[in-house]
Amino acid sequence: MSVPQPRIPAFGMLPLGTTTEDVREGPADIAVLPIGSFEQHGPFLPLTTDTVIACAIAREVAAVHPVHLLPPVTISCSHEHSAWPGTVSISAATLYSVVRDIAESLRRSGMENLVLINGHGGNHVLRNVVQESVGSGTRMALFPGAADWGDARERAGVLTSSHSDMHAGEVETSILLHDHPELVRPGYETSDFLADDRKHFPSLGTGAYTESGVIGMPSRASAEKGRKLLAALVDSFAEYLSVLAPTESRRGTR
Repeated sequence: MSVPQPRIPAFGMLPLGTTTEDVREGPADIAVLPIGSFEQHGPFLPLTTDTVIACAIAREVAAVHPVHLLPPVTISCSHEHSAWPGTVSISAATLYSVVRDIAESLRRSGMENLVLINGHGGNHVLRNVVQESVGSGTRMALFPGAADWGDARERAGVLTSSHSDMHAGEVETSILLHDHPELVRPGYETSDFLADDRKHFPSLGTGAYTESGVIGMPSRASAEKGRKLLAALVDSFAEYLSVLAPTESRRGTR
């Protein structure tokens, strides 16, 4: 029997009717680029989980703050999950080049501030992209940072520590339960698995530490926690806005 396929979410893209004049006349001088992945998230969350989360954060940020929302990068550095069918990766060098090219294209069209909204912890190279942007003519930031996630977890009442809640756990499942509950399949309530001793994770990958692909406590997830997580991250974004484009330099607010 075939497995029913969930609808494809419209991720975080701009409204389909947006024109170049809408962007020209809009208040935004900061672009936000959601970056996700296409990798296993256990038997109950979709391969698109990280992209859905990055887009949810970007969409909520754009609803409150004056930013220009870009379509997502949907495949990134997921090599640690290659033991599972469906996972697709690109190299760190390719992701680096894609983001740098996007930043340069934005700069040529007059937008010199770019925030990378990262949904996948394995995209380590994004820190280097932002680091190298200092003095380059394009101001960049990586969001959410560890402190932003820490505050959001506390405000949402997340019970699992950030180290234990690594993959397909309480946080990721909560955000999908809130934002796209139709994408969460039955089974998360009984899929808890902890692997806190992951000393050689970069060398061995996820498959050395879990058979299911889950490392975390998804049974603790709830849609309400997901809502509070996103709300807290939206609040945290205000600081990034002020760092990249001080109030007096902006063309307006929403």
